[in-house]
Amino acid sequence: MKNTFVVIIVLVLIVLGAVFFMGKGSPVEAPATDSVNNQETSPVSNMMPVLGTDPPVEEMIVFGVKEFTVSGQNFSFTPSLITVKKGDRVKITFNNTGGFHDFKIDEFGVAAKQAQSPTTEVLEFTADKVGSFEYYCSVGSHRAIGMKGTLKVE
Repeated sequence: MKNTFVVIIVLVLIVLGAVFFMGKGSPVEAPATDSVNNQETSPVSNMMPVLGTDPPVEEMIVFGVKEFTVSGQNFSFTPSLITVKKGDRVKITFNNTGGFHDFKIDEFGVAAKQAQSPTTEVLEFTADKVGSFEYYCSVGSHRAIGMKGTLKVE
């Protein structure tokens, strides 16, 4: 039994050695210079794009998602000021905590549905304009009596 085991191990080593040495083969030689195709090529400078010929592109850097929770209750929003940077992705979770309200920012096309509390709606947009923008409740005269806030984009 012991001899059979030793014979099997020796045979396996011989087979592995043979595979290893046969797999190496002879190195591949580079083709002779006579056989190289001497085609005419254009200079490298003609193949490279010329810098500065493209029209300017407005650069917008996205810094990440800025998340805010805005609570709307009878005739006020908390917080009443939100500040972000131009290019920020803004995520506002609007919690209607008292009454029948909505949430709008006209300049960014943001609008929560009008609904009776308690409701929650998530709104996302990219702050792609610099300035101060009013967010407000569009129900009845809520905006006129103070249910508004400011989104400041720097």
